[in-house]
Amino acid sequence: MSDFDQFYSDLKNTEKKDATLTSKQQIDRLLRPGSTYLNLNPFEVLQIDPETDLAAARKKYKQLSLLIHPDRNAADIERAQKAFDVIKKSMEQLEDPDELSKCRDMYTEARARLAIAMSEKRRKLKKEGKTCPIEEDSPEGYNKALWATVTRMFADREKKRRTLEERANEEKKRLADEQRTAAEKRKREEEFQKTYEETRDERRGSWRDFVSKKAKKASKGQSFAGAGFRPPKTKLETSSASTHTATAKK
Repeated sequence: MSDFDQFYSDLKNTEKKDATLTSKQQIDRLLRPGSTYLNLNPFEVLQIDPETDLAAARKKYKQLSLLIHPDRNAADIERAQKAFDVIKKSMEQLEDPDELSKCRDMYTEARARLAIAMSEKRRKLKKEGKTCPIEEDSPEGYNKALWATVTRMFADREKKRRTLEERANEEKKRLADEQRTAAEKRKREEEFQKTYEETRDERRGSWRDFVSKKAKKASKGQSFAGAGFRPPKTKLETSSASTHTATAKK
């Protein structure tokens, strides 16, 4: 028997064993509104009890995967792929010992929270002089309340995880920005130092030329002074009015 024939045989056997596990029903269930948070609980995704052993969990995963596998739902392949990814992730969670323990602890804590809430309800009714049972006293009511409590706890855990992840990403980005700024500054300093070193001889030559020219000018000035050089006196020009006056006197 080929792999495909075995796969098809397993699929049909699964469908005959539990008629409610149809492909469309399971895909709709896994992709229903609010599934982003509802699918955080791997036990709910795989429809198993929190105390189910790993072997039984894998068996249930196989049943679901055969039903919703994209290869068997060509007419709804995109949704089938999304649903398949959901159950695959849930199975991976349960196969991780630490994650499995944490998920089971969620139920333990949820039961403790629910017990406190039920006790508070009874106390309030007693204070009001009522002795009627509360909704959670029935198995159906208790399971409903437990489901709501557990779902809320898984959602809170996911929100906390995302918040921590965002903070970590922001811190990572901040450090990256600081490193980039420091690298750019270091690069500018290195380029400045390189340019400074490359123009050292040029600057030295310019300075020597400047000093040499200054020395020559100073030497030339001293030569003129030593030779007794005096600038010629400037004759005062007489105005034409003075000249006429002198002529008239004669």
